[in-house]
Amino acid sequence: MTANVSSIPPASPSPSPLHAVVADDFEAVNRTIVAQLNSKVPLVETIGQYIIESGGKRLRPLLVLLAARSLGYEGDKHITLATLIEFMHTSTLLHDDVVDESHMRRGKKTANDAWGNAPSVLVGDFLYSRSFQMMVDVGSMRIMAILSGATCVIAEGEVLQLTNIGNPSISEADYFETIQGKTAMLFEAASHSGAVLAKATPEQERALQHYGRYLGLAFQLIDDLLDYQGDAEAMGKNVGDDLAEGKPTLPLIHAMERGTPEQAKLIRQVIRKGGLEQLDDVLAIIHDTGALAYTRARAEEMADKALAELDSLPPSPYRDSMAQLARLAVDRQA
Repeated sequence: MTANVSSIPPASPSPSPLHAVVADDFEAVNRTIVAQLNSKVPLVETIGQYIIESGGKRLRPLLVLLAARSLGYEGDKHITLATLIEFMHTSTLLHDDVVDESHMRRGKKTANDAWGNAPSVLVGDFLYSRSFQMMVDVGSMRIMAILSGATCVIAEGEVLQLTNIGNPSISEADYFETIQGKTAMLFEAASHSGAVLAKATPEQERALQHYGRYLGLAFQLIDDLLDYQGDAEAMGKNVGDDLAEGKPTLPLIHAMERGTPEQAKLIRQVIRKGGLEQLDDVLAIIHDTGALAYTRARAEEMADKALAELDSLPPSPYRDSMAQLARLAVDRQA
């Protein structure tokens, strides 16, 4: 139930080139994260810092900053908004790792593995609660409506994924409904709320909302692809983790649709059972049916849609960074 606190990284993750255009804002977000983690309960701060400092890219808060700045926002509430989005995301990670019984994330022990399930769930609850306190500080009922609605969609997406574990009969449409909720919704809420904060025109607001949605879908599609061809060390998790948990992601769904009856039967059996005993057989079927190429093509389709939405924005370095982010979504290896 305890962990070595000295193992907690003392500094925030180094910003990537994508963050350069909002470097000062990003550092302000990092400072605000530390300040808002303050609690009279030491374990809250310890676990919160541990998970937040675990090496994530902080793409969702980055979306807030880029969206707001791309439309000329000059205030400072985008810092609070970006921070609370990161807290919402971190809370879902804590809860997900408990539900999935995960032991590793980004190459480190999960919080539930280090401290136990109960503290992880409760600190996740704290971060969600703190994010709603910060929504009040932002002072926009429209933003509060967007984000509170997003939390419901995200929760539904997580429940939908849970109910689909071990179910080989879900369709591609079912799969997209799941990842729209559990992943793409927070990307969408981040860019959408940043646009609202900057008082976007209706066209710009809609464009940034859809940009975030398509970007989130592209990221999740590549995540699901990398589960079958990624580098375990780079990803910080083992290849085949989704298969071990019985998650019917798009590579498996496509392989079942395009494979022979015998191949489809084997994958159905593996999804129902879980585990990695037949990983090599499944990988061979995925290769034979072109399932990874198909998944990548769908991810590229989503990234292209995200890029198209940026046409509604005025030219700026911030828009350029959002375009680069869409390309990164499908080019990354982890």
